[in-house]
Amino acid sequence: MTGQFLTLEGIDGAGKSTHVDFIRDWLTARGIDVVVTREPGGTPLGEALRALLLDVKSDISLDTETLLMFAARQAHVDAVIRPALAAGRWVLSDRFTDATFAYQGGGRGVPFERIAELERWVLRDLRVDRTFLFDIPPDVARARMSTTRTLDRFEREREAFHQRVRNAYLSRAEADIDRIRVLDAELPVATLQAELARDLGRLLERR
Repeated sequence: MTGQFLTLEGIDGAGKSTHVDFIRDWLTARGIDVVVTREPGGTPLGEALRALLLDVKSDISLDTETLLMFAARQAHVDAVIRPALAAGRWVLSDRFTDATFAYQGGGRGVPFERIAELERWVLRDLRVDRTFLFDIPPDVARARMSTTRTLDRFEREREAFHQRVRNAYLSRAEADIDRIRVLDAELPVATLQAELARDLGRLLERR
């Protein structure tokens, strides 16, 4: 039996990473073997590309940025995601292809059709079973980030950029309501995790 592929998405500062451990622990407690990973990253090559892509000193063209995202994703899919799913494990990834549509597409302006072509090439028959989209206004996200860490290359973008990213995420959610669950990231953590638990329970029942 193949596993389930879950992803977490949202603009920088939405707090999605806070819930990775919760989802892993909730599933593990119910006998599910979970692989936790992230994008860009997940493999030695992916992590090296992540460092380059997030470095504020990097001078990368728009096309190069998009292609590097998919290069990292190809290695990630081949080395981590497909083998885990084939072994019956569940994969939980902090970001995946939706992020490229949102950041490089919505934020940077890369044509969505071009990203979709790369998606078809790299993913082929691979599909995400559930995406949790943590939605939050960019100004609230910015306030959270400014007090917690040094900002990376994407986090330093202006609020208008992050609003375009948010809009792209929400457009994808509207177009794929069966896969993408939109969560209000301004809600208390306990409330969000209760919603996550309910949806995870439905996934287990369907399985």
